[in-house]
Amino acid sequence: MAGIYIHIPFCRQKCYYCDFYKTVNTSLQLDFIKALKSEVNLRKNYLNNESIETIYFGGGTPSVLTALQVAEILAVINNEFIVNPNAEITLEANPDDLTTDYLKGIKQAGINRLSIGIQSFQNRHLEKMNRRHDSAQAIEAIENAATLGFSNLSADLIYGLPDLTQKEWEESLDTMFSLPVKHLSAYHLTYHEGTPFYTWLKKGTLKELKETDSVDQFNTLIDRAVANGYEQYEISNLAKDQLYSKHNTAYWMGTKYLGLGPSAHSFDGNSRSWNISSVEAYIKAIAGKNSYFEEEVLSEKDKYNEYILTRIRTKWGVSEEEIEERFGVKNAQYFSEQLSKYKEAGVLQINDRAITLTRKGLFISDEIMADLIII
Repeated sequence: MAGIYIHIPFCRQKCYYCDFYKTVNTSLQLDFIKALKSEVNLRKNYLNNESIETIYFGGGTPSVLTALQVAEILAVINNEFIVNPNAEITLEANPDDLTTDYLKGIKQAGINRLSIGIQSFQNRHLEKMNRRHDSAQAIEAIENAATLGFSNLSADLIYGLPDLTQKEWEESLDTMFSLPVKHLSAYHLTYHEGTPFYTWLKKGTLKELKETDSVDQFNTLIDRAVANGYEQYEISNLAKDQLYSKHNTAYWMGTKYLGLGPSAHSFDGNSRSWNISSVEAYIKAIAGKNSYFEEEVLSEKDKYNEYILTRIRTKWGVSEEEIEERFGVKNAQYFSEQLSKYKEAGVLQINDRAITLTRKGLFISDEIMADLIII
């Protein structure tokens, strides 16, 4: 069992908060697709013929691709890998790209799950973030996708935005829960160095939301989501009817995956590799048969730390028994010692099967993870 991630680095315009690798130079699109197809061939043995259970188009903005280009990429992957006929195949998309014709085209190409970048249903905040769509387009995109047979729909929201009021946040959630969306990813705004939001924050022209307001918005998110039939299965991810993101869940559970495209990461169980974060350099390196990625072999300490950092975020949690089995008695003893300080703090749910974060623990998850990993 394995997954494939495809990084589509193109955006028609850049959002002011985003630090993922992207470019607005869409004139490189055809050369990029040629290089991407070559990379598929170059790395076809990376996953050792394991069945591909998930394919994920991320970005950037993957919906800048035409439906034919999506089909072309999937055809190459299907030719080089053993893809489960029931594989989850996700495309991240901007609402304004999801016209009826485009939805029909990508569905025919093989996309069976959409992750739609809504971020807010408040037009003033969409404008502040430099998003391309408005609230009406977001609602229309979701409704059209559902009408055309996309039953596995995910959407993103951001809370903790500058000047986001509790009333606006509740209105955005109410709108989201009125729509046929089975999966919600809700993230607190992070000010990443190099983004306009970060620059404006440092200059004082943008003011960060008070922490108490952010906490209130998080609690409102969880309370309203649960009341509407969603299950929080990871710190920032909620799902109805157990329609978890299979692709992201595989990351958290330590499953192998191959990353294709500039800045994409790969993991084979023993090492990690990451592609160069430049579409121009990526295209040139592959054309010239030169190296385009770096690799790191993981130590046992690295593997233990990654297990802690990824699994404790989820509803499946971590297991002392599994730690001893996978990482040895010494690491299990260290984990037990570090865990002891939290046993009476009400931040962890501890039973025979797993150790998970409580609601209280979610607020100090970074602190707990920092204590449990090995420096």
